Amino acid sequence: MATTDRQATTLALAHALSAAERGLAVIPLSRTKLPALRSPHREDPEPRGPACHGECGRFGHGVYDASTDPRRIRELFAAAPWATGYGIACGLHPHHLIGIDLDTKSTTDSSAALRELALRHLFTIPETVVVLTPSGGRHLWLSGPPHVVVPNSASRLAPGIDVRGAGGYLVGPGSRTEHGVYSTAPGTAHLAPAPCPPTLLRLLTPPRHTRHPTPSSTGRHGQGLIQFVLAAHEGQRNTRLFWAACRAYENGFGPDLAPALVEAAIRTGLTEREARSTIASAARMTGQRP
Repeated sequence: MATTDRQATTLALAHALSAAERGLAVIPLSRTKLPALRSPHREDPEPRGPACHGECGRFGHGVYDASTDPRRIRELFAAAPWATGYGIACGLHPHHLIGIDLDTKSTTDSSAALRELALRHLFTIPETVVVLTPSGGRHLWLSGPPHVVVPNSASRLAPGIDVRGAGGYLVGPGSRTEHGVYSTAPGTAHLAPAPCPPTLLRLLTPPRHTRHPTPSSTGRHGQGLIQFVLAAHEGQRNTRLFWAACRAYENGFGPDLAPALVEAAIRTGLTEREARSTIASAARMTGQRP
């Protein structure tokens, strides 16, 4: 077992150094996927000022220890000979990495939720680095602009989708954990993190102010959505209905417009059951009760 651990540590260090060559700042991780080095301040009295993020000069500050300097990375791993993996800090220059974590432990199909989100907001996930987790999940690597801070979140974007942003980290490919090894999906290892689609980036950043819904009638906007559904050709019917229903629920008149949307969808060739199912899906995606 000790030999196996030493081999895992050696491999993790090699992978970490390779990631650093690509501009990715790394830290050593334990088999539990947590930072391998414990805080040097764990026995300190309750701090009166801001928490230390490495200003003390010692290791053990989690993602704040992350570095692309080969010498420092070797020192980090030397201080944590039990490390079997490495974490990649998000939000740092030059990639400003954003991680989209598609979980498999959720009862919701997170991959389907992401596709539905992309359909609803009309964006496409670009070809990018994909890391496969031992549990069958996937991490999508995206690059953000330097002036935007993407926070970490769990299931805020959609059920089963976690986001790793500033102050967070992703388990790097080649890491060995209690549940297995992380690996790069075939055909993506040579890629650089692709730029995050602007629409998705807006969804990942918290709103600057709280938007309070105001009473609204269907009016001209509602009629426009109905015409949008009626203009659907074969192969577009569900997509257009879903998009229109999302807009209606987001603007506060989804329940009022739903019967007219169902009628319009039937006229395009969908069955009533298909139409109601699509509208109910749109309601769920917008956080409403169908």
